[in-house]
Amino acid sequence: MMNSIRIWLSVSALGLLGAGCSNLPAPHYTGSIENVQRLKATPFSVKVGRVDAPVTKAAPYPISLRASPLISPYENSFGSYLAEAIRTELKLAGRLSPDSEIEITGTVLRNDIDVSGFSVAFGDIEARFVVMKGNDVRYDQVKSAHHQWESAFAGAIAIPQAVNEYPRLVQKLLATLYADSAFLNALQ
Repeated sequence: MMNSIRIWLSVSALGLLGAGCSNLPAPHYTGSIENVQRLKATPFSVKVGRVDAPVTKAAPYPISLRASPLISPYENSFGSYLAEAIRTELKLAGRLSPDSEIEITGTVLRNDIDVSGFSVAFGDIEARFVVMKGNDVRYDQVKSAHHQWESAFAGAIAIPQAVNEYPRLVQKLLATLYADSAFLNALQ
């Protein structure tokens, strides 16, 4: 009887530990109204190429949210997530054209979220954006964003909240890119 209770408790504990380790996909990117409005204000058409995301200490894959790994729903890459975010906002603004001579590409340099705090969590993202027209580099700059939100010590609150905040972090990064007049001029 005592052995069966120990076995049951061991199996239950392993089940609880394993449940915390399941992959959590970031929400699909839906776009920011402010970002789309900014893109609509300038006439251009552009296509989105590859955004690389080499795995580094500053840009891990997956992102660890305590014991739960945050993954990208786009090709298991946060570079693909960023490319899809740009593509989504350009499409909503009526500025995406797969036949355009002008192409946006990039590289994710930093991409991480910290949910270790008792009451505050934050994320940081940084990427290099390049705009090309044929072989001509029209824009090549690094942009970054920091996003902070109220959190909780309890993982059951902090982890899902961090998952839901990831698209906002990306929106902030893209807002800094779209606010750069040199970037918008390179697209024309």
